[in-house]
Amino acid sequence: MKNGSRMERACETVGLSDRTMQRWRKQAGGEDARMGPRTVPSNKLNPSERKRILDTVNSPEYKELSPKQIVPRLADQGKYIGSESSMYRILREEDQLKHREPSQPARRHKPTEYMATGPCQVWSWDITYLRSSVRGMFFYLYIIMDISSRKIVGWDVQAMESMKWASLLVDRSCRDLGVDPEGLILHSDNGGPMKGSTMLATLQRLGIVPSFSRPRVSDDNPYSEALFRTLKYRPEYPRRPFESIEEARDWVREFVRWYNTEHLHSAIRFVTPDDRHFGRDLEILAQRRRVYEKARKRHPERWTGDIRNWEPIGAVTLNPDHRNDSGEIMNQQQKAA
Repeated sequence: MKNGSRMERACETVGLSDRTMQRWRKQAGGEDARMGPRTVPSNKLNPSERKRILDTVNSPEYKELSPKQIVPRLADQGKYIGSESSMYRILREEDQLKHREPSQPARRHKPTEYMATGPCQVWSWDITYLRSSVRGMFFYLYIIMDISSRKIVGWDVQAMESMKWASLLVDRSCRDLGVDPEGLILHSDNGGPMKGSTMLATLQRLGIVPSFSRPRVSDDNPYSEALFRTLKYRPEYPRRPFESIEEARDWVREFVRWYNTEHLHSAIRFVTPDDRHFGRDLEILAQRRRVYEKARKRHPERWTGDIRNWEPIGAVTLNPDHRNDSGEIMNQQQKAA
């Protein structure tokens, strides 16, 4: 540009692409020939509706939640103030849409496939570290979850990793839920407590089918990994180490209560794991659909298709195989191609 600024930056500032500016210069003149929109979109939110959305998402009740969490909560109260995409768009325009954590997307790998069509068919479990106040020492959190409902069905905190504690936890979890363990699939990684003789003997006695991730591939156990990420990214997760194992157990006990009974899980249509596990999600999702149908009748011009999908999810698959268009499982050569 004549004043020495870079054309790319100048175009970005005024909302043009550099290719547009180049085309105008070739056509002679170089002036903005755009006419702009001639009419206001019929489905545009008015200022009061926009303000209501901003007031709601910034209210003390919802300020720590994403629109994905806010929308179903409002639907449970019989309220509809706007779609999830509208909330995200308005927050982005108001520069309020910021990623708060230095996390990176998880990579996905797909070993042996297992499918759960209901609760207590496929469980996933793992162990994670909890920092103690003694440098170099940790407490160990054992958690078992049901992949169909995402419910935490068993947990324990111990001072060491041990196949003994793992086997006792599996046995106790089956008894606490009144589950017949015969044929139940229990998936884990390849750690010592998972493949130890005591653990394998317990699984054999109970009739549980063990399933293991591939060596050195932690993402083969995605449900447990995702659960641990949720746990350690909670605002309530202590910034300081746990002073004692009793303090660690108390914190985990409260987390499990919140996760099972209050957390609206995105993978199960934003119902709680307990609601999904015990079948209460059917009526909850049906009620949300009725709320959305009423909202569409009030403003049909704002809906270009069907309402949001509030149908219950179906079967849940652990590490699904790649399939071709006809539904056949592809071999490794086909995958690579």
